[in-house]
Amino acid sequence: MWNWQYANWPNFVYSASEFEHYESAFLQKAGEMHGSLKHVNKEDQNTLIVTLISDEAYKTSAIEGEQLNRDSLQSSIRRHFGLNTDNRKVPPAEHGISEMMLDLYQHYQQPLSHKQLGEWHKMITNGRRDLREIGRYRTHNEPMQIVSGELYEPKIHFEAPPSTQIQQEMEQFITWFNGSEKGQNDALPTLIRSGIAHLYFESIHPFEDGNGRIGRAISEKALSQHLNRPTLIAIAHTIEDKRKAYYAALQNSSRDLHIEQWLHYFCEMVLTAQDRTQQMIDFLIGKRNFYQIFSGQLNPRQEKVIGRIFREGIDGFTGGLSAENYISITGASRATATRDLQKLLEIGAVTKTGERKSTRYYLSDFSK
Repeated sequence: MWNWQYANWPNFVYSASEFEHYESAFLQKAGEMHGSLKHVNKEDQNTLIVTLISDEAYKTSAIEGEQLNRDSLQSSIRRHFGLNTDNRKVPPAEHGISEMMLDLYQHYQQPLSHKQLGEWHKMITNGRRDLREIGRYRTHNEPMQIVSGELYEPKIHFEAPPSTQIQQEMEQFITWFNGSEKGQNDALPTLIRSGIAHLYFESIHPFEDGNGRIGRAISEKALSQHLNRPTLIAIAHTIEDKRKAYYAALQNSSRDLHIEQWLHYFCEMVLTAQDRTQQMIDFLIGKRNFYQIFSGQLNPRQEKVIGRIFREGIDGFTGGLSAENYISITGASRATATRDLQKLLEIGAVTKTGERKSTRYYLSDFSK
């Protein structure tokens, strides 16, 4: 049996007290992030918002196996915020997922509705010609199944309710979601509501395609509603980083109404996503402080390399900066590169690990 076939569906079973420590950690981290943002200027805040929204758009699509163009995503989102960008033509898929993420960012406070879900589906299927139903719940007679393996020997991971039940199921889901928001009679703790919303929606699987992307957006909507501001946390990035664990957690909770295992996974994933966003904020603060501290102390070659490292973001150069990297970026001789790197080390702009050919340089941390 699948979870939706039980007589007491959708009454999920869990012990709320098991998740209280997650809830406290989430709210504490959210407060710390909000406080950190006050130390970031408006320009860097815009950079953070564009980076996060575009990265989430890219990653939520990558989870479903769709590889989009990062530059097109950023261009579309920057254009929406009235920021400088190129005049590139943005493909339909990149434009559509950007639209949905921006709508989530701007209108998270609105109650969930059939109309909003339909609009989101139109956005993320922008340019598609292979779907029978766009912007509407599925109506086909065939079973809606999540399948892998060869055609002659398919493995069925999940089968959703038949199309004839979808309208009723979605009426019930939307009523539950709006009624469980903070301040409502049936309000639920933030992470439990967000986690259930994702699993519940995925179990119904109301659209012909795009359910995962919309389900993750609904989860983020729930978190934003509780905080009364956009969460701006790297949920899709964190899920995509360990995609197998995500699908395993969903599948393990598809045959039963006991969902403690799913909620543990979901809560830990959200806290990890918050840490990722905090690292991005700290990175921006550190970048600003770095340039203030070393203003006027860097030669053009050093400035070029430092700028290149910062453009790599919080993950930086994989394995650190080598002398070969420095030479490749600047075109300097080995002797000049050695002097430049030694000077950066002396003034405290970088730290060093290893010796000789294994020597690697890392930007010093000035985020605190």
